[in-house]
Amino acid sequence: MSDMSSRRSFLKNLGGTGALTVLPFSSALFKDEAEGGVLPQQNKGELVFSLNGSWQFRTDPDQQGVSGGWYKSAATGGHWDTVTVPHTWQITPEHNDYFGVCWYRKTFSVPGEWKGKTIRIEFEAVYHTARVWLNGTEVGGHTRKGYTAFFIDLTKAVKPDAVNTLVVMADNHFDDRMLPRNRSYDWAADGGITRPVSLHVTEPVYVERIQVTALPDIGRKTAGIAVLGLVKNASGKSVRLEAAYTIAEEETGRVVLQSPRRPSQLGAGESREISFPEKTLQQPNLWHFDHPHLYTATFDLYADGVWVHSYVTTFGIRKTEVKNAGFYLNGERVWLMGVERMGGSNPDYGMAEPGHWIEHDHRDMKELNCIFTRVHWQQDKRVLDFCDRHGILIQLEVPTWGAATFKGMSEQPDADIMQNGLEQLEEQIHREYNHPCVFSWGLCNEIGGQNPPAYHFAANMLKGAKKLDPHRLCSYASNSLQKTPEKDVSELMDFVEWNEYYESWYKGTVADMEKNLEEIHHAFPDKPIVISEYGWCRCTPDRKEGDEKLIRIMQTHNAVFRKHDYVGGLIFFCYNDYRTHVGDKGMGVMKQRVHGVVNLLGDPHPSHAALRKESSPVETLSAALDGQALKVSFTSRKAIPAYTLRGYVLRCIAYGEQGIPLEKAEYSLPDIAPGASGGHTFTLSTPAIERVEVSVCRPTAFSVLSVAVKS
Repeated sequence: MSDMSSRRSFLKNLGGTGALTVLPFSSALFKDEAEGGVLPQQNKGELVFSLNGSWQFRTDPDQQGVSGGWYKSAATGGHWDTVTVPHTWQITPEHNDYFGVCWYRKTFSVPGEWKGKTIRIEFEAVYHTARVWLNGTEVGGHTRKGYTAFFIDLTKAVKPDAVNTLVVMADNHFDDRMLPRNRSYDWAADGGITRPVSLHVTEPVYVERIQVTALPDIGRKTAGIAVLGLVKNASGKSVRLEAAYTIAEEETGRVVLQSPRRPSQLGAGESREISFPEKTLQQPNLWHFDHPHLYTATFDLYADGVWVHSYVTTFGIRKTEVKNAGFYLNGERVWLMGVERMGGSNPDYGMAEPGHWIEHDHRDMKELNCIFTRVHWQQDKRVLDFCDRHGILIQLEVPTWGAATFKGMSEQPDADIMQNGLEQLEEQIHREYNHPCVFSWGLCNEIGGQNPPAYHFAANMLKGAKKLDPHRLCSYASNSLQKTPEKDVSELMDFVEWNEYYESWYKGTVADMEKNLEEIHHAFPDKPIVISEYGWCRCTPDRKEGDEKLIRIMQTHNAVFRKHDYVGGLIFFCYNDYRTHVGDKGMGVMKQRVHGVVNLLGDPHPSHAALRKESSPVETLSAALDGQALKVSFTSRKAIPAYTLRGYVLRCIAYGEQGIPLEKAEYSLPDIAPGASGGHTFTLSTPAIERVEVSVCRPTAFSVLSVAVKS
């Protein structure tokens, strides 16, 4: 089917009584036909068009754009370059050190049939401040929040049956009144429209978002499901609403729960949350990093008896708990391990990462046995979708980075910093609430948690997170536990996170580190400890030792962590060498810190293989080939990372001369408890085998450990 035919088919299939009128596709809708079109969208009664692709762009170092009328439709003065959105100017040689104001402009046509519809634009991120105009009228903006998505209603400014001009002013000045604050942080400060942009067309009465709370009762093998929808009436009159929802297994489509219609009334211009009483689901399929089962929730909305909109989301059912100084996932104790990725580090893309590169990195992280990670800022939704579907638990964080965030403050944090943090937290939780991969909300990083304004900031953020989501764990990554840990704001958190940099940023030996670890546990005996960062950074000119030292630190520190079962998680820092405006190596777009197991381009350092082995839940794997009999044995880890291996598979591939793969065989393993051993003998049919590769594989098909044996 051609691209144009598929678009027409999509539009044709949107129908239904009361649905958004089916619109004939206009080839003039986008200036460049190849770049736009209808996006795949689960929501019925809604058209979603991509506004990615070619835009006009110019810098504004003297901030003359507003006074010069650059936002006006007829503004033609000056030179505008053509760029591809998503875009950051920081990856271009002429602008990589420019921090300030830039402008983007795009024209598109709106069909006459859209008259009477509600037309909104979604920016998935603009770093860090955006002002938006349509046809010369300012329609909205998003201030000092560079990594969270936002919608703007364009309806009143849209010209149906005409060419419309959209203009965005983006600003990435270092700013004292936002998070991350000024120059305090250590990653790429890439400005621009860094994530996708799309146009959403609905009836004036529509669903803005839905929230699904799914809490399993492990003993009874049930789950309580509660659904809430935020609906908006953008029309000029009051409407009688009805709402209902349907829950189905995503993989099979089997409907497992349905609600009756729930009535409500909504005045002109009002928004309202419509919530449903909790219902019980029998025998739920629980989400687990090795078994990432998903459900779909469809929220149907009716206005004055006529269906107008269906909003669809995916969610998972899983339970994370802290007890006995440990983590429990779905009632079973787990010791988790992974690695942190610093996004935006490929110099070809910067923070405007395409989907294929996001998937590239996260598939590699899974090959590194990453099932647990954290990030320093809010992520692209494609990151969370990958983690949901492939099994990575993630801590999402508000980008409160560094003790300098609170420089110059006394007892309390400045009001604007506190407000900015709470606003970012709310936008983050509202958007990401339904993702089962979200293990915890991260409130801040390395803030100096015994400093009064930092302490109060973290305490207020914790209170805000628990109000918005009382069911998820919360924590913050501390670098202030080396002395008097009992005075740290870690005391308030659900679990303790410690950025441990002995032999790197902290003076002292491995023995000193272990003593410090024991002191932290003594201060918080009921809380598991997550080593939220550790590793080796070649971040100052005097640090001549390289990847060999990184491997040694990884292995020797892990040996200590494995002695203490209250260490519930390890997150190695970091996956990649990363671009940063404070980098000590490289020039221009390659300015970086060398801290990872892969380089900026994704090429592995020797430490990549070491991290894969250290992070595997299988400690040993051996194979012996005797003729055509292949005997395989293995032992699972009994210390971090450790968890029951369910649904795992032994896989072997036999190769003949010239490396030709000739035979493949698999054996489904029984459940393997931490520290248990297992094995299997394969009888191969192929003669003249030169070598065999053997792997233990997860149910998601990712290998956890491999070995090769020659005949």
